[in-house]
Amino acid sequence: MILDVHTMITFSAFTGAGVAMGLGAMGAAIGEGYTAGEANTAISRNPDISGDIFKNMLVGQAVAESASIFALVVAILMLFLDVPTDNLLKGAALFGAGLCMGFGAVGSGVGSGFPGGQACLGISRQPAAASRLTTGMLIGSAVCQTPAIFSMVIALMLIFMDFSHLPLAPTWAAILGAGLSTGLAAIGSGYGGGLAAGASCEGISRQPESVGNVTTVMLVGQAVAQTPSIFGLLVSFILIFKSFPESYTLQASMALLSAGVCMGFGGIGPGIGNGMAAEGAVRWVARNVENAGNLMRIMLVGQAVSQSTAIYAMVVSLVLIFVV
Repeated sequence: MILDVHTMITFSAFTGAGVAMGLGAMGAAIGEGYTAGEANTAISRNPDISGDIFKNMLVGQAVAESASIFALVVAILMLFLDVPTDNLLKGAALFGAGLCMGFGAVGSGVGSGFPGGQACLGISRQPAAASRLTTGMLIGSAVCQTPAIFSMVIALMLIFMDFSHLPLAPTWAAILGAGLSTGLAAIGSGYGGGLAAGASCEGISRQPESVGNVTTVMLVGQAVAQTPSIFGLLVSFILIFKSFPESYTLQASMALLSAGVCMGFGGIGPGIGNGMAAEGAVRWVARNVENAGNLMRIMLVGQAVSQSTAIYAMVVSLVLIFVV
């Protein structure tokens, strides 16, 4: 076997496509399974409205499927798109694109299943509020897909951008770091956003008149939960667009790769933690609407403290990029 440049780039494209689709399928399948499981529970509680629950289940599963469809698009592009085969950086870019899209689809796929399942349970409790529950489910699920969209944007940039004018080292490390930064950080934000959206559907089913307050708190909580993935996106942009002087020392390459790894892993916990804070606030706003302002204030303070760890990760990432 001859490992020439063409072979290595093709290998990277095939491997990246497999990683993107494999990981992308995992999250969506778990989310869809959760929705289906809760739909069965809902039908067992109220068999008379099984038709409405069934339709809501399919809609919720369709939204959760979006993350795997993003991964499918990226995988197909890498398998069949004609890409330059004379520069090793394109191989790093294609593999980084696969990592970014694969990891980025996991959290959004799982997270989007929570509102779908809770909406099915809610319809079994409050059949008259079915339209409100479906609307709340769609809004919450759509926000959950935001991190997957961030990941797809970075993946497409890595696939289509021309890196041939840049030095091989340490650019290869910056490219891989860019994919890992957004992809890994998206896991926490997608999952955390789903926790808040699921609690919203539960709250609306218990107190349909609180839909306005519940939706407002959910959206605010989800917005904060998305910020770790935005930090990851910012670090990815810097790693992609900043020009680095040629250097074949291991230190230079590892600093850039570590910057992406730091921000990626550093964004997972805060995304999930912020979602937990939002989940609690949204659930109790529905039961105590008069105290909505106080609950939102406590939620935001708690999220700010949880968010500090993502800021620490971003600071270290920026130090690795600009100082080390």
